[in-house]
Amino acid sequence: MTKGARRLFDYFLVCGLGPELQTMLGLRGFQGTGTMYMPSLLDQFPPASGSSCAPPPPQLPLCVLPGGVEFYPEGRNLDEESSQPRSYPIVLTDGDGSKIYVSCVAFHDPVDDDVAQAYRIPANSYVDKCICVVSHSPSFRVYREVLEELHRMCFSTSGCSKPLWEILAHMVNAVPLPTPGESQVLFSVENYLICVDVPPKDGLPHADMSFQPLMQCLDIDNVIRLFIAVLLERRVLLRANKYSLLTMVAEAVCHLIYPIKWQHVYIPVLFFGGVDYVEAPTPYLMGLHSGVDTSSLSVDGVVVVDLVHNLITTSEDIPSLPELELKELRSGLLQLLYPNLADLDCPRKNIKHCYDSGIRRFNKVWGEEHDCELRLLFLKVFASILSGYRDFVDTSNTAINVFNAQAFLKKRSRVTSNPPEPMVVQLLSSQGFYDFLERGYGSSLAGPNLLDKLQEALNMGQNAWSILPVALSDPEIINISDASSQSSAARSRYLYDRFPTNVRTEAQEEKRKAILTTATANLERPARPVLGPSISSPPSMAAAAVAKKMESLSPRERAAERERMVLDIKVKLQGLWRRLLEMGATDDPLSSSEYGTILALIESDAEGIGGSGFVECIGEHIHSGWACQLSEEQFTAVKELIKTTIGRAMSRNDMSTVRDALEISAEVYRKDAWNISDYVQRHLGALPVWDDLRFWEGYFEFIIERSSEKVGNYAALVTEQLSVLAEHMAGLGIPDTEAWFILESIGQKNNLGSKQLIKLRGLLAHSQQVRQGYWGISVNRSQASSGQTQGFHSQQLQGQTTESNQSSEGTAGVGRSWVHSMFSRDRASLAQPAARTRSRSENALMATAKENARADASQGIKRGSSGVRILRGHKAAITALHAVTKSEAGELFGDYEDAGYFISGSADCTVKTWDPALRGSELRTTFEGHTGAVRAISSDRLRVVSGSDDQRVLVWDKSTSQLLEELKGHDAAVICIRMLSGERVLTASHDASVKMWDVRTDTCVATVGRTASAILCMDYDDTTGVLAAAGMDGVGNVWDVRAGKQLHKLIGHTKWIRSLRMVGDTMVTGSDDWTARVWSISRGTCDAVLACHAGGVTCVDYCSTDNGILTGSVDGMVKIWEREDGSLQCTKNVGLHTAAILSVKAGPKWMVIGAADNSMSLFHRQEQRSNVQPNDLGGQASGWQLHRTPQRSAAMVRCVASDVERGRICTGARSGLLRLWDPVSG
Repeated sequence: MTKGARRLFDYFLVCGLGPELQTMLGLRGFQGTGTMYMPSLLDQFPPASGSSCAPPPPQLPLCVLPGGVEFYPEGRNLDEESSQPRSYPIVLTDGDGSKIYVSCVAFHDPVDDDVAQAYRIPANSYVDKCICVVSHSPSFRVYREVLEELHRMCFSTSGCSKPLWEILAHMVNAVPLPTPGESQVLFSVENYLICVDVPPKDGLPHADMSFQPLMQCLDIDNVIRLFIAVLLERRVLLRANKYSLLTMVAEAVCHLIYPIKWQHVYIPVLFFGGVDYVEAPTPYLMGLHSGVDTSSLSVDGVVVVDLVHNLITTSEDIPSLPELELKELRSGLLQLLYPNLADLDCPRKNIKHCYDSGIRRFNKVWGEEHDCELRLLFLKVFASILSGYRDFVDTSNTAINVFNAQAFLKKRSRVTSNPPEPMVVQLLSSQGFYDFLERGYGSSLAGPNLLDKLQEALNMGQNAWSILPVALSDPEIINISDASSQSSAARSRYLYDRFPTNVRTEAQEEKRKAILTTATANLERPARPVLGPSISSPPSMAAAAVAKKMESLSPRERAAERERMVLDIKVKLQGLWRRLLEMGATDDPLSSSEYGTILALIESDAEGIGGSGFVECIGEHIHSGWACQLSEEQFTAVKELIKTTIGRAMSRNDMSTVRDALEISAEVYRKDAWNISDYVQRHLGALPVWDDLRFWEGYFEFIIERSSEKVGNYAALVTEQLSVLAEHMAGLGIPDTEAWFILESIGQKNNLGSKQLIKLRGLLAHSQQVRQGYWGISVNRSQASSGQTQGFHSQQLQGQTTESNQSSEGTAGVGRSWVHSMFSRDRASLAQPAARTRSRSENALMATAKENARADASQGIKRGSSGVRILRGHKAAITALHAVTKSEAGELFGDYEDAGYFISGSADCTVKTWDPALRGSELRTTFEGHTGAVRAISSDRLRVVSGSDDQRVLVWDKSTSQLLEELKGHDAAVICIRMLSGERVLTASHDASVKMWDVRTDTCVATVGRTASAILCMDYDDTTGVLAAAGMDGVGNVWDVRAGKQLHKLIGHTKWIRSLRMVGDTMVTGSDDWTARVWSISRGTCDAVLACHAGGVTCVDYCSTDNGILTGSVDGMVKIWEREDGSLQCTKNVGLHTAAILSVKAGPKWMVIGAADNSMSLFHRQEQRSNVQPNDLGGQASGWQLHRTPQRSAAMVRCVASDVERGRICTGARSGLLRLWDPVSG
């Protein structure tokens, strides 16, 4: 085989009765021949240390012998069917979701002599043994032929020409995986020739198995019901009396739902002890032998498929296929299975053609042609149901709603003249459908999309077979020969009375002898039973009942039931964890049922209860006084479990579990050969997640949110949490330069000063130095996490102790080293070119800001906290702020009582109004009714309207604080609200729609606009009826609401549009692509691109007094633009702020600015003197002069609202505090 070529076989394994006997109920030692015993891994090739493939799953022995190992009084008896060898396939799921294909041959084999002697097992006893091949290629037919020939050759009276394990080694090492559709591999097992080929990649997925068992076990109606149940992600349990049947039916139905992929728990053959998994509340597809009793289990809601009796039972309805697709599928299946019966009603003039075609195609033994025809029939169902689906897919990288399901269903209803079918509605909301969309657009792993090809072929009247690739008539033949077996000297034959064992290493032999010696010594003492069953289960009957009743429970009751289920799983995990710790020195935790059950709970739990519960029970054990020390074997098991937990947690963005796992991994350790503590955390460094800056930013945000209740200086809080990150990075072995780049980037984003950064740099350098002194310098993290302990001999430790006496000199050297590297390092090796460009721009802007600040100071600008008030009342972060203007408060009626009020919304689900005129008692009203964070607020003379994450819009009466209306209709968070004249309300949502409501009738008047993705900003001109909205797709959408039509799609931005402002015929938009654009609404064209910021543009405004444009950015700069010589030019830079600008508003007299660092500034328009020309002032913009700016506070600001009529500004912080600044009135 050529170097680098992928092998057909990953491993050859032998499983059976190991040297350490343990019953399926957890009893250790020999308990008699009538008891079932846990299987063990006896032999494998190649060894795990010498293979480039991932090691076999530790639970594999229990999977290949699901019922355990049984004793028999005799071996193979030709007259007794139960003693014959059994050949069957199984399928396992790897940690990354890929499938592992295992083919098995199980037979009766004599008990090993040393095991029989150690446990005093009766002579001439036989037990189950299983030989199997493991691969990632689904070539079931090839594997079966190989194993059956190996078994026949082993027990043949003629024997084999070479030692059996030499034949196996050559087969595993030499046979490559053929190139799909281009080559065939020929190899032989002794004199038995085997051919391997793989179909082309652009065809149907490879399925080297027959679909006939599925069609023989179930009738047409039940096949369709099973297909729908799996497609809609129900809990499906297959029952049969043969393992092969369970696997083949499970694999067949997974292929029939192509192009959808099954995304949930997949166990075609469930081991007998895991029968409690049937009660798991999450979707699954599992198979269980008919001999296992499930009468004591709750199977409410489970679709039980009895393959022996052609019966499907379930307590929940399975929706049927749409009528048209059902008719076509039934007709096709009838023609495939019973061609003569299907053509009975054909007219005589056509019957010969129908009958002859049926004879030619179907009146022969079921083969690959029938399998392909069957798969195409089900693919036609998807082609019909999803007709035109591409028109409703958003291919942009920033889209939240990838597929517009509502629009698709409306279009389908118009075509079929029927309301949306329940089956189609559930399909569009399934996880598998969204996975199909993600794989079909922009993914390098997408592969061919045969669905699109089939839809096109059917529309053109072509045969469905035309979409499949044509096999090469003359593929490349690759012959694999064993030269040693062809030697003339190889004349001797090797005969076996049992399946031979592979040559063991010295360490393996010593370990086996130690186990058997211990077993012999314990024979005189009765075996101590393990407390509780050894096989734990996922959620119990109570949890299954919760899943059944979930639809009828209130949110409070649902939460209570879920807490009960979580508690049940955690109790089971605690028992498993303690039994794992109780294992002795001769036990192997990786092959124990405790380890396998914990691993299954972590991997199969979609909600993360298993992973979070596992790290939580370890944490509780640590807090109870546990010393955290593990044996070598326990350490390996715990390390692998924590790795799996972190991987699963990251797939759900579960930062809480990641944090707990990192903390316990820094506590749990083992003692290596030199008695040095080796911590689990050091072995987690190979996980790729640590290389991503975005992970550390998200992790920091999580821990800072959890620490937001702490009272104190914000900079100190940020430094404290970054110190935690530094310790974790050092423990994980992240190189110093990479770790410091991450920490510095986060620190700068949170406005840490140079003193805090120097302290942080010192802590990181010290941690890295301690780590290197403890374990030595690692060349790279892969070596650091390879599992080999890098300890020192006692002489080295003594040398370190001697050197520690010279602390002053060493510390000084280290200090000079890290200070020098901090301020003179080459950042080019750490940041991307775009980041370096951005950094240079930020430095230039900071210099400009300092110059402006010095210029302002020279002009005697007033500074201080005069007029700043802290408003308390909210219990969570402020998420929305609104300033009440004169027009809202009733300018037309001359009633200005509410003008100048501020209205705030919070994550505590409340809305509050504040009157700045009432010092000390500003809080006027509290509105309660939302169940999610409030995201948008508006008001008029009589009402307050708010939108929330709970997808509702609530309308309150200002005077009575009573809830007037509840407007329901959005399918996602409501993000923008605008109160209009005529008691109408405009709302925009993340569901990509803008709706107009009549608050008098509590109805949605119309959905006035739809976009391709979530909406982030909206503006409306009540005089012209023009509506503008934009969001994550980077497109500005303009509608004429009164005419009921869309005017323009303004395309130009390349990233999210964060803000827009519309005045007359001009619209200004600000985007994450670092630019703002000025558009003409009447022409639908871009008049100007404003591109001088060094970050995303977060806010824009239009000053109608002088037609100036203001833009604020995440770079902390505010720029004022005016027209000079026919084009817009930046005439003034405001560089007073060091964090993202959240709001900039300009009125006739005042301009107010609010930033994320809680800094605020108020500008006053300086009147132009009559004897000064405009050019002397540099345009109208130079008329803005800084009036006052208060001292910053430590709070992190979420939102800002400005009252430009009075020169007031209010900021809302993450801590729930409001900061009201009224510099004009003092």
